[in-house]
Formats: sequence, structure tokens, C-alpha cells
Amino acid sequence: MAGLRAEGGTLPLPRFVSLKASSANLRVGPGTGYDIQWVMTRPGIPLEIYQQYGNWRRVRDWEGTTGWIFGPLLSGRRTGIVAPWAKNKVALRNKPAIDGRITAWLEPRVRVKLTRCDGKWCAVALREASGFVKQTDLWGVYPDEVL
Repeated sequence: MAGLRAEGGTLPLPRFVSLKASSANLRVGPGTGYDIQWVMTRPGIPLEIYQQYGNWRRVRDWEGTTGWIFGPLLSGRRTGIVAPWAKNKVALRNKPAIDGRITAWLEPRVRVKLTRCDGKWCAVALREASGFVKQTDLWGVYPDEVL
């Protein structure tokens, strides 16, 4: 991959997306001629794009696994992983404030849909539950990012 460089586009790098496909090959390079490193099988998981080359995106998951994936297998829908680094559960609150009533406790590494984020709190949904989580307790959204 000597000489490979990131191409500029209209969307910023890095940025978060989610896996759209039910199965996607994560390759060691940007093309079908490169070896498959992993097969991703969890639609909706957040991935961070940090490089692109043509229709290929170099991504990183919450565990630090990296590789190249075909761009059309990704979605702009935003999702997050609840504090994958934590040992304790994370509070889901009824309003975006520390004094908001706790409506549920979320296990670390649970995937949630991100509805919106104001830079401090994110509105999230998980099955029939919804509420607010501190933005710093999520992987899949940058600190201070507004959605």
C-alpha cells in the first residue's frame, strides 16, 4: 500500500457511520484483491471511518479492529456502543441532566440508536426503552459533537 493516500471528499474524516449489511468483509487493503481479515456480521454497529480510497473506507470498531470495507455496505445512520471500557452499568435518564430520573441501567457494550446529541447528552433508543445518556459514556459519537 505504499503511496496510498486519503482522498478528500465532501464528508469530513474521521466520522462515524454504522454497518448496513448483515455480512461485510473487512479487508487488509482497499479492494477485492486484498485478503479478508474479518467478516462483520452485526448490522447497526458503529464504525469510525478514518481514511477513504475510491469506494473503499478504512474503518475502526470500538475494540480497535481496523480494515477496509466497501463503502455501500455502510450507512449514515448513527448508533453507539454504551461505554465499552466500563465495568459498571450506565444510567439511562428521562431528561438530559444529571438530576434526571434514572429509568434504566444499560450494560456496557450494548448498541443503541442515536437520535440526537447536544454535545453533552445523547437521546438514545434501545428496543422499547429510550432516554438520555451522557455523551462521554458512548462510543460512536465524538466529545462535544452535535447531531
